[in-house]
Amino acid sequence: MEHYGEQTASGFLHVSAESKEPYAADVLAKLHQDAEAVIARYPQKRSALLPLLHLVQSVDGYVAGRGVTFCSEVLGLSEAEVSGVATFYTQYKRHPNGDYTVGVCTNTLCAIMGGDKIWDTVSDHLGLEHDETSSDGKITLERVECNAACDFAPVVMVNWEFYDNQTPESTVQLVDDLRSGAPVKPTRGPDRQCTFKEMSRVLAGFHDGLADQGVGAGSASLAGLRVAREQGWVAPGDAGSDSGSGPVADVAPVADSALQGERDKMTDVAGASLQRAQQTEQAGE
Repeated sequence: MEHYGEQTASGFLHVSAESKEPYAADVLAKLHQDAEAVIARYPQKRSALLPLLHLVQSVDGYVAGRGVTFCSEVLGLSEAEVSGVATFYTQYKRHPNGDYTVGVCTNTLCAIMGGDKIWDTVSDHLGLEHDETSSDGKITLERVECNAACDFAPVVMVNWEFYDNQTPESTVQLVDDLRSGAPVKPTRGPDRQCTFKEMSRVLAGFHDGLADQGVGAGSASLAGLRVAREQGWVAPGDAGSDSGSGPVADVAPVADSALQGERDKMTDVAGASLQRAQQTEQAGE
């Protein structure tokens, strides 16, 4: 981390000379093909910068110097403009990243529930501090402010997939399994753990076919839905609600049938997630 965060006059961080070497012809051709598909989604080319940074990251494992050059050329931006965006968002790495970014949440609730202990244990186990990568290139360790899953604290994420209700021991086992190549499955989400490059390609907008696998929301996240169904509660404007009395009297009912259809669809999806979460819990008992 000697040069982490420093930027040169050309807009690049201190990166190896290799990272600035041109792409091989076949790699460059595939990048151009994918970039065209991404750019076509936007009315202005420059708006495609964020997904294109994920795209080059999916090739190099980080936003290398040649990745900055590629984005600037296909979007008509300066390299300084591209590098300025790449250094603003933490999901873009400006130095080689591991195959698996392990993020330990140490924000308030996770910290209280054991996140700080998890961090100390795993950091000592790997010999890594924040944003450092293991010598085998497998693990990059990060201290995360919030993994947005407080109902399953303490939470660890691997390439932004959830591992809920962790302990120091379970997290050490997790990183050891990742390093050894043992099969690893997130608590919620797909049936297998994707690599950092695979995840970057998904964030660039290319589906990997794993979106509908596993439980999307666990039972803790859906507790409110379960209680509402048990009590027969409905949202204002939903079919069967009493829109003529109480605090919902001033809420106009949903008149547009298409919008109502979308709300019904979302309710069905949430209900299906609740059912899968309950089945998963029962299977584990």
